[in-house]
Amino acid sequence: MISTTMATALNEQIKWEMYSANLYLAMSAYLQDAGLTGFSHWMRIQYQEETAHALKFYDFLLSRGGQVTMLTIDAPDANWSNILEIFEETLSHEQEVTRRINELVHLAKEERDFATDIFLQWFVTEQVEEEESVKDIISKLRMIKGEGQGMLVLDKDMSARTFTPPPAN
Repeated sequence: MISTTMATALNEQIKWEMYSANLYLAMSAYLQDAGLTGFSHWMRIQYQEETAHALKFYDFLLSRGGQVTMLTIDAPDANWSNILEIFEETLSHEQEVTRRINELVHLAKEERDFATDIFLQWFVTEQVEEEESVKDIISKLRMIKGEGQGMLVLDKDMSARTFTPPPAN
């Protein structure tokens, strides 16, 4: 059985993953409205990933005998000046997710909760990939200065992203 402390922390992470999903869906809507359908699609896939992550935590918590508590999710801000700002915010947000996952790993180790520690290792690896992917997009946006034919090519490239559900617990 999972400890109350660990269950509370995992419930907070479920909330954070759902906030992340809402943030990326808001970004997708902004990008769609701006005519950047490929980037909008990329963010919509990001939304699906974050929702899947929340469900992965949800299922794990239930499998360990913990109680899932659906916490209130704040509405994300939806005011951006340009696409570079969106992806810089995305990177900052993913770095915060990484920090939170690392804190959960630390807590699992403190509690000697080896099952949760092992479960969290998938997320540790996932966060490395998430940050790297966003950094790559930011580099390309800076290279083309968010303008011209480069934007059209990059927007088209973003539309090729597909959603791959994470493995079951």
